[in-house]
Amino acid sequence: MTTLQNDTTSTEISEFLLNCFVRSPRWQLWLSLPLSILFLLAMGANSILLITIRLEASLHEPMYYLLSLLSLLDIVLCLTVIPKVLAIFWFDLRSIGFSACFLQMYVMNCFLAMESCTFMVMAFDRYVAICHPLRYPSIITEQFVVKAFSFILGRSFLMSVPIPILSARLHYCGRNVIENCICANMSVSRLSCDNVTLNRIYQFAGGWTLLGSDLLLIFLSYSLILRAVLRLKAEGAVAKALSTCGSHFILILFFSTILLVFVLTHVAKRKVSPDVPILLNVLHHVIPAALNPIVYGVRTKEIKQGMQRLLKKGW
Repeated sequence: MTTLQNDTTSTEISEFLLNCFVRSPRWQLWLSLPLSILFLLAMGANSILLITIRLEASLHEPMYYLLSLLSLLDIVLCLTVIPKVLAIFWFDLRSIGFSACFLQMYVMNCFLAMESCTFMVMAFDRYVAICHPLRYPSIITEQFVVKAFSFILGRSFLMSVPIPILSARLHYCGRNVIENCICANMSVSRLSCDNVTLNRIYQFAGGWTLLGSDLLLIFLSYSLILRAVLRLKAEGAVAKALSTCGSHFILILFFSTILLVFVLTHVAKRKVSPDVPILLNVLHHVIPAALNPIVYGVRTKEIKQGMQRLLKKGW
């Protein structure tokens, strides 16, 4: 196959070019440093968290297994997106193979859906721990975690597979410049010569069905937690519960809000710089990944103690 950039002939293309802030070279310069720092923070913090949970026997419990899954998802999402973006910034390596582009598209959609579902399961875990503490050991068991893992993997895999398939089946006969830093579904699909209505419908319906239902259940869980916490009369219990669950809920809202703002800026793209949704798309893959291990991990007493014990063993 032959690569074309500007022709509109019927010749097939073999690669795409990621047009990542090329109209705003200063964005590349200023973004490369904070993006590198966030990437290193996300990779380092999540790796340390995974190692701590793996080596510390006291952390071999259902809640920490879920936290391990969240860290693993964050690492994969960062590795899928950020190294390529930095390669574009630093070395102008904008080309990406046809197959590699659709593989990146699948991983992003699948793992973001898995992360959203993991947040939902973790919110349920906190609901049971606070609202039904006596029943917690019998409900949140290792068997429950295995079933949760299976549900998260199965649902995300089945719902995400059609996205790259629908895009890959299109006929790309002319333009090959993607106006994005990543192979987002619609950024790629709009380059084709075919009708992409089905792609748009599935992306919208599938995405909002998954993320919308997760967010609704998360909001319900934390509403019930808040109601239960306000009934507590033990000194300091309310403040502790609100501090822990509040930070979790804020982080989940942040995760969801970036997606919402991204959609809104796409809808109002005539009024907003086209670089804004591109920037939000990139940041959505690194900022939550950098914050998750801090909010869910470092602020947890048991994980702090586990890290301290491992450090003492290391010395």
